[in-house]
Amino acid sequence: MAVEQSLTPRGEQTRIHDIGYRHYDGPRLGRGYARRSLYSQSLRGSYGLGRSVKSKVLPMLLFVVMCVPALIMVAVAVATKAKALPVDYTRYAVIMQAVIGLYVASQGPQSVSRDLRFKTVPLYFSRPIEIVDYVRAKYAALASALFILTAAPLIVLYVGALLAKLDFSDQTKGFGQGLVSVALLSLLFAGIGLVISSITPRRGFGIAAVIAALTISYGAVSTVQAIAYEQSSSSAVPWLGLFSPITLIDGVQTAFLGATSAFPGGEGPSSGQGVVFLVAVLGLIAGSYGLLLRRYRKVGL
Repeated sequence: MAVEQSLTPRGEQTRIHDIGYRHYDGPRLGRGYARRSLYSQSLRGSYGLGRSVKSKVLPMLLFVVMCVPALIMVAVAVATKAKALPVDYTRYAVIMQAVIGLYVASQGPQSVSRDLRFKTVPLYFSRPIEIVDYVRAKYAALASALFILTAAPLIVLYVGALLAKLDFSDQTKGFGQGLVSVALLSLLFAGIGLVISSITPRRGFGIAAVIAALTISYGAVSTVQAIAYEQSSSSAVPWLGLFSPITLIDGVQTAFLGATSAFPGGEGPSSGQGVVFLVAVLGLIAGSYGLLLRRYRKVGL
C-alpha cells in the first residue's frame, strides 16, 4: 500500500493507492540455510568460481602446479616399473609447502578482507546469521579448499601407484596416512591464514603477513635446524620444529603416521615429543577459531 498527498488543491483529500505489495509467505529457511549458503559461496570463491576470469587464474594455476609433480612422478613410476613411488604420501605436502602457503596468502584475505573493507560484516549479522555461523562458514570453506588442493595430488599418486601395480595394501595405508596429514594441515593453515587476514581490511598487508607466517617461517626454522645439526646439537632439531606451521605438521606425522621426517638428518620428534607437537597443532587450531570469534564480535557491531 502507498499513501499519496495531493499538493495542488488545498482542499483535496489524501488518496490511497494499492500498488500490489505483499508479505512474504514462503518458508523461513533460517540460520542453517544461511550458514550453508555462506560456506558454499566462500568455497566457490576460493577457486574463483562465480567470479571474474581474472579471479580464477591464480587459484587454478596453483592447483595445477600442485598436481603436475604428482603426474610426473606417476609417469616415471609406470614407465620404469618402479617398486615404489619417488615420494611418500605424507611427504608431498611438505615438499610443496611454498605453493600451499601462496594459496592461503591469496585466498585467505580474499575470503574476509572485502567484508571488512566495505564494512558489510554487520549486515551478515542482522538476521538470521550470527557471529559463530559466519566464522564457522569461512573457516570450513577455506579449510575445505585447502584440503581439495592438497588431497588432489595424493589421489593422483594413489591411482598412479595402482596402475603401476604396486602393493595395494601398502599404497592404501600410505594414502590414508597422507589424507589425515593434509586434513590436519588444512585446518591449521586455514585458521592461521584467516586470523591474520581478519586483522586488516587491506588485502596486500594480509597477503604479506600470511606469507611471512607460513612460508618465511619455514625457511627460517629449516635454516636454524640445519645449523644446529651441523653444530652437533641434534637434540635441539626437533624442538625447533615447534616454531613453524609446516614443521609442526611434519613432526606430528613423523611421530604418529609413520612418515619420514624432513628435519636435517631425518631425526624427527620421538613419541613423547610428538605429543607436544600434536598439542601445539590442536591448540593453534582451537586458538585460531577463538581469536576469529573474538575479532568478529568487535567488527560485527
